[in-house]
Amino acid sequence: MYKKLTPVLIVDAIEPVLPFWQALGFEQTVAVPHGDHLGFVILVRDDVEVMYQSTASVRDDAPATLAGPRAIGAAAIYIEVDDFDAIVAKIPKDAAVVVPRRVAPYGATEIFVRDPAGNVIGFAQQQ
Repeated sequence: MYKKLTPVLIVDAIEPVLPFWQALGFEQTVAVPHGDHLGFVILVRDDVEVMYQSTASVRDDAPATLAGPRAIGAAAIYIEVDDFDAIVAKIPKDAAVVVPRRVAPYGATEIFVRDPAGNVIGFAQQQ
């Protein structure tokens, strides 16, 4: 029934997050401009996909998305990997580490960092 889940992270500006994902080996497969800046992108590596959309683009495209009892803000995503050390080596050195490398109570080796837009990105390898 379900086929895929892809996070769409809404940010003030997309351009600052691109080097973060490029360092991790992600490729920009779709780019939609919005004025002089990017309004939407899809970034892909292997079977993992993440999307970013600018707040200004959302405001023009689907403003109801930004309304409601709780404002859209930073999010966290969790990406399972098969070679933890190789991925950690690719995390940009200037990325803020939120949770240093650890073994979680559920057995995964993981690390959580912030992308340049403030979202928390977790990378984990199951034991």
